Amino acid sequence: MTKIVLLHYSAPPIVGGVESVLGHHARLMADAGHEVRIVAGRGGQVDARIPFVPIPLLDSRNEQVLALKSELDAGRVPKEFDAAVGRIAAQLGEVLADADILIAHNVCSLNKNAALTAALRRLSDGQRRPHLILWHHDLAWTSPRYRTELHDGHPWDLLRSAWPGVTQVTISDMRRDELAGLMGLAAEKITVVPNGVDAPSFLKLEAETLQFVKQLNLFEAAPLLLLPVRITPRKNIELALRVLAVIREQAPQAALVVTGPLGPHDPANVTYFKKLIALRAGLGLAGSAHFLAELSDEHLSDAVIADFYRLADALFMPSREEGFGIPILEAGLAGIPVFCSDIEPLRKLGGEQALYFTPDAGLEATAALVVGHLESLLSYKLRVRVRTGYSWNGIYTNLIAPLLEMHTS
Repeated sequence: MTKIVLLHYSAPPIVGGVESVLGHHARLMADAGHEVRIVAGRGGQVDARIPFVPIPLLDSRNEQVLALKSELDAGRVPKEFDAAVGRIAAQLGEVLADADILIAHNVCSLNKNAALTAALRRLSDGQRRPHLILWHHDLAWTSPRYRTELHDGHPWDLLRSAWPGVTQVTISDMRRDELAGLMGLAAEKITVVPNGVDAPSFLKLEAETLQFVKQLNLFEAAPLLLLPVRITPRKNIELALRVLAVIREQAPQAALVVTGPLGPHDPANVTYFKKLIALRAGLGLAGSAHFLAELSDEHLSDAVIADFYRLADALFMPSREEGFGIPILEAGLAGIPVFCSDIEPLRKLGGEQALYFTPDAGLEATAALVVGHLESLLSYKLRVRVRTGYSWNGIYTNLIAPLLEMHTS
């Protein structure tokens, strides 16, 4: 277990971009089994697993810090500066005594608290532990809005010099290139870790839905097709499986979710379900065509079904017979494309806003309809790129965890 300290001027529940990122990082690290503390001038404990350690002099809005900054902005190093650096270094030293890794967010990038920056440099010089990771969101020296506040010499030069023995991280390729040019570093020596989104929270997914998402790896699906029907022959689910198999030849990450249970009134539905399972196996779709009836005997709530409309990239409804077609209306509210069989009730509901195929159409033509339309939608492409490339869990697994492992005792 690695002991990690995250450092910034302020921390959650204070609202801010860096504060939000720091909070997500802390949660992910705690989820991975690390011992995490947050140290900042303002904030509080928002997770029972993650202690918050307040040090008022770290706060960029602290009265003493603001007084020092006023002098520094004018190009003068106040006589109280060294004493403030010493106090911060002493207080941080106590907190960091047993830490393995210190991740400092933006405090060595911006001139919001130069005494804190200088204290960190003092602590890092000649010390093996904790290993210091400087996480740069913004760079004062490359931003015109800070130019009048920066001057040659100490302590301003701390923000544009490459500190020895530290790991440099930026949040984008642009920031990496700026930092490399500013500090004379090779770009490949700087790690880029983008910010992410908490998709389950943003989409307000129910706990049950999130369990399905994790179990079936649905955030990696592209596209994710939804078929919210009971398992009965008239729903023509076998066509959905066959079309999915063809789609996956072009889009290997494509997946289908059938949310409904077996139809309750006909014992033949059990036989039909067995045929669907056999067909799925024969088509090689065991990891991509998902029947939620296999995973839960419980009736799915309306809230969970609504979640799947928010998760899905399109509704695919190949019914041979329908009396009405509520999923068409629900997909309309969810704002996802509708692909459905060209039968009178569904065409009545979908009008010119849905795309149609005949249940007996060729598989290739139906698959091309789906893939072609989705690929024409910039919103779909962005949605998939965000879902598969910018989820916090994926960023942690692929980028942050390896970074921590490099410096784990």
